[in-house]
Amino acid sequence: MPTRTDAGFAPGFTDTWMRRFAACASATEAELSALDQQVGDGDFGANLVAGLQATLSRLGADDGTATAGAPLDAAAAAFLDEVGGTSGPLFGLLFQEMAAAVAAAGDALNLGALAAGVGNGLAAIQRVGEASVGDKTLIDALAPACAALTSYPPDADPAEALSRAARAAWGGVADTARLTARRGRASYLGDRAAGVPDPGAVGIGLLFSTAEQPVTRLAPFLPGAERTA
Repeated sequence: MPTRTDAGFAPGFTDTWMRRFAACASATEAELSALDQQVGDGDFGANLVAGLQATLSRLGADDGTATAGAPLDAAAAAFLDEVGGTSGPLFGLLFQEMAAAVAAAGDALNLGALAAGVGNGLAAIQRVGEASVGDKTLIDALAPACAALTSYPPDADPAEALSRAARAAWGGVADTARLTARRGRASYLGDRAAGVPDPGAVGIGLLFSTAEQPVTRLAPFLPGAERTA
């Protein structure tokens, strides 16, 4: 499905995005779990898959009449209501704020509304989690992705902006591999977590990558590999 029309995002964009993100999570669950076993509880992949499968269940069969905010609203409810762990509620907050901003924009979803939602989501997560850039959390990928989106005019080409946001997010993922964790379970490991990217940040990278393309393998995006985002 094309990402845009002359007026902004193509109809059905958010629905396609969430379905593609769900497919990505399922395809890379083993890699995500292996990554999280090094610095966390090892359940990030399973939690991400569970949240997105619950999202698909709430979406049901798309008949093309859903609003642009509905898929994001379904994701928010799924992660907030059905996913435990640390990352589930944080992803739920992000989707909740994105859904609210997109719904406020009405049928003519444009980049400005999406960027506002991501910015509100970033603020909500920081308010709840009290994490900052440099703490080795998903904030390290979400903040640069948000900055990339908001650097474009509200009516700019969304495909170009999303591509830049994905690249910025993966740059943040690479940064987390070099950082010492100050939040979450990885903070207990000290230097033993060195070289391992934060799984939540990887999830944010996958989120923005799947806005534009399917992702079936995690390895090409991790630090040290040639990035395709």
